Amino acid sequence: MKKISKKKSHAFGKDVYLLGVDKDGVHYWLEAPKWDCGWYWGFGYVEAYTNNKNPSVARDIDSHQHWDSFIVGKIETYNHEKKAWIASEYIHHLNDNFQFASTTITNKESWEIAELMKQFYLLKQMADFCQRKPRPGCHISTSTVDHGDLMAWNEKINKEMIPAITARVLEILSPEVKG
Repeated sequence: MKKISKKKSHAFGKDVYLLGVDKDGVHYWLEAPKWDCGWYWGFGYVEAYTNNKNPSVARDIDSHQHWDSFIVGKIETYNHEKKAWIASEYIHHLNDNFQFASTTITNKESWEIAELMKQFYLLKQMADFCQRKPRPGCHISTSTVDHGDLMAWNEKINKEMIPAITARVLEILSPEVKG
């Protein structure tokens, strides 16, 4: 994977960090984390902008995707000859993603961010589970299992664990950090 310079910009009130450029020349940026609606972390949003080289002067967002379905996992692409969606092999980290021509991070950094993002999504779900009232759960149905009050877990996850994870991701993506 070709390595390009790290960049930080600002778009629509948020800091954004360049992840890389796909084979069509589209630049993809990761939004900085944001505490949303007073109860959860918004993070993992991958954006492309109408001015994708300079998001600070873009007029609009061209695409909005989520890390866990765009950067890693089984990514589907449309095969026009077969007229069907084709699933890729599993993509473990950013530098594994066949859609990118270049990225801003080394393989070591790419693996570390993959680990951190997996932790983020897991902890985000756990924090959601722990904050449910009157009792913790997934709220798919009712459950007779009482897990007790897990709000202390929710607080630790949201005030300590997730902020530490997102800070490290941004540290790796920052232009000041050389890979």
